[in-house]
Amino acid sequence: MLEEVFFENRGVRLAGHLHVPERLDPGRKYPALVGVHPAGGVKEQTIGLYAARLAAHGFIVLVYDSTYQGASGGEPRLLEDPATRVEDARSAADYLTTLPFVDVDRMGVFGICAGGGYALAVAQTERRFKAVAGVSATPMGEAARTFFGQPISPADQIKMLEAGAAQRTAEANGADPVYTPFVPERLEDIDAQTPTMLREGYDYYRTARGQHPNSKGRFRMTSMDKMLAFSTFPLIPTLLTQPLLLIAGSAADTKVYSDEAYALSNGPKELFVIEGATHIALYDIPEYVDQAVEKLVSFFQQL
Repeated sequence: MLEEVFFENRGVRLAGHLHVPERLDPGRKYPALVGVHPAGGVKEQTIGLYAARLAAHGFIVLVYDSTYQGASGGEPRLLEDPATRVEDARSAADYLTTLPFVDVDRMGVFGICAGGGYALAVAQTERRFKAVAGVSATPMGEAARTFFGQPISPADQIKMLEAGAAQRTAEANGADPVYTPFVPERLEDIDAQTPTMLREGYDYYRTARGQHPNSKGRFRMTSMDKMLAFSTFPLIPTLLTQPLLLIAGSAADTKVYSDEAYALSNGPKELFVIEGATHIALYDIPEYVDQAVEKLVSFFQQL
């Protein structure tokens, strides 16, 4: 069962979907989860698929479009601001606490791709989340400063910052915004050197497989300073003390981030590797999603 809901992050109206068990007993308290969508995605895509599956196992699951994106408010459109994304998840927790059938002492957070990175980030300081999970988790700042784990030189990072600064000046003086795609926008942009995640990302986001009109799959170029300045990993050893589950495909080119997060964690943790799965395969391929959901259910049932 799905209900369209709305809540606010610092005055910005966020559009959400509340997934609930089919036979909801309003007199009972249920464990609740916040689900965070990938960068460039929306609540109707992979995060919504996982939310529906988890709700069928007795969880209340809230997913939403992040600030500046999808059906949610906020200007400028398509800004990818990691700090705001973290606050979105915190605001989602606020909303869940207002629901009489939510057990506020049994709330967790999970996310997919960049959403998994943001889930790890918010759990560090949001203690209402008692457990955290990431599927194909990709921390935005660390990913912006590397190319699938291979460091981008400080000189090249500075070039990106200078380009973003120049674009911001141009926009302040009336120029149109410039956008950068998260995945290739045209089939002809893909060649033999294109990483698997980007090649399969095209197939998911740009074709009928996962395409949604609210999912633009790109970010405003002036987001780059915020992305490069953000970090998820440094505080994992000290502040991320809640139980942590990382789910990654053995063939995922982003598995390096799950490996690193797992190594950094000093709390209860598990790295669950799904043999043969790629990063994008965990979005919607049934044989892999089934394994991921089963693991998430057993993990969050311990809330």
